[in-house]
Amino acid sequence: MKIAIVGCTHAGTFSAQQILTEHPDYEVTVYERNNNLSFLSCGIALWVGNHVSDPNKMFYSSPEALTKLGATMNMEHDVLSIDPDNKTLEVKDLKTGEIKTDTYDKLVVTTGSAPIIPPIDGIDNKRVKLCKNWAHAAELKRIDDDINSVIVIGAGYIGAELAEQYALTGREVTLIDGLPSVLAKNFDPEISDRVAKDYTDHGVKLAMNEMVQGFSGDDQITVKTDKGSYTADYAVLCVGFRPHTELLKGKVDMLKNGAIITNEYMQTSNLDIFAAGDSSVVHYNPTGKDDYIPLATNAVRQGILIGHNIEKPTMKYLGTQASSAVALFGKTMASSGLTVGAAKARGVEVDSVTLEQDYRPEFMLSTTPILMRLVWDPETRVVLGGSFYSEYDCAQSANVISLAIQNKMTIDDLSMVDMFFQPNYDQPLNYINALAMTAVAQADAK
Repeated sequence: MKIAIVGCTHAGTFSAQQILTEHPDYEVTVYERNNNLSFLSCGIALWVGNHVSDPNKMFYSSPEALTKLGATMNMEHDVLSIDPDNKTLEVKDLKTGEIKTDTYDKLVVTTGSAPIIPPIDGIDNKRVKLCKNWAHAAELKRIDDDINSVIVIGAGYIGAELAEQYALTGREVTLIDGLPSVLAKNFDPEISDRVAKDYTDHGVKLAMNEMVQGFSGDDQITVKTDKGSYTADYAVLCVGFRPHTELLKGKVDMLKNGAIITNEYMQTSNLDIFAAGDSSVVHYNPTGKDDYIPLATNAVRQGILIGHNIEKPTMKYLGTQASSAVALFGKTMASSGLTVGAAKARGVEVDSVTLEQDYRPEFMLSTTPILMRLVWDPETRVVLGGSFYSEYDCAQSANVISLAIQNKMTIDDLSMVDMFFQPNYDQPLNYINALAMTAVAQADAK
């Protein structure tokens, strides 16, 4: 069987690996417009902050590795068009300019996403940088010695991490976002307000609830918003991503934003075309609906599923809870599933509770509070989300909540789940049990 893979970051890399592992006799051809693959962009801020031993280790695979598995690798090749009716691709060699046509039996579209670049006046200013791929990362490192002040636009995970690392390395930092607080899409105000204070405590100027209107300047960059203006050496744009799916527009079913809709076997509405990663939807278990949540974890799992299902539908997609965690200014923030804000945006009715307590006994020489939120369906009492904030490394708590959502556990179930007690790590009643018990008490009181 002849397989063509278009795009090879995470989903493309893992689909190629899995297809060739299960079907070493298949003819697998990969087309990638860049000269590298598998770059872990989540490490860009860590590299900027000098926490990376070797940037080359931020790649977990290579064209050579996939070639060794049996793939035909066409790096720096741009797929110009796809004809699903005739199962052909038109491809341009970016090094030579040659254009050729290739055929396939089954197609894997893992074209990923592109940074959102709003049509704002001055957006093409040379002092406006992006933060998405290896080239962007290398450019940020190249100018690192020239950055004494920086404006980061976008206070989601990428922007938040980048602003933190610039602040910790002694730069003057301004963080701008159109939402009310840092990480406002990831956490409810009970936690996001704490995060915002961590930034101001470390000298970061926050410009929340402000929309960027333009860029100007030569030796420095001035960012004008609807409420003021800010000047720095550089500005870094981190306002989100859009699916890079123009090749299949009008040829397979998509969401309004261009994310390709897939079934539980990663097939599109054209069953010979598979899609995964940032170019496609995920099945979001807290709502039971398709959603667009571009995360490397989703891309990896979906890519593996394509390998399992490329010959015939075999393994179903379990869906995702979009679990994540981040470390900022010595604090850990972790979450899985819905926040109250995210539920409201999706038209989902939820209840929630907040609890803050020390994560381990007071008789220990040291302990520290952990702030927690739990979200559930008020009718079924099924857990729909949870989030955590602490100086204690509570990141794995998100995985516990993820399992609870995946398995449709109720707050009652979660309150009584068997969890160990050891004074180094927790209280006799684990803090997640305690959080769920607080939810049960609140629900029962209604």
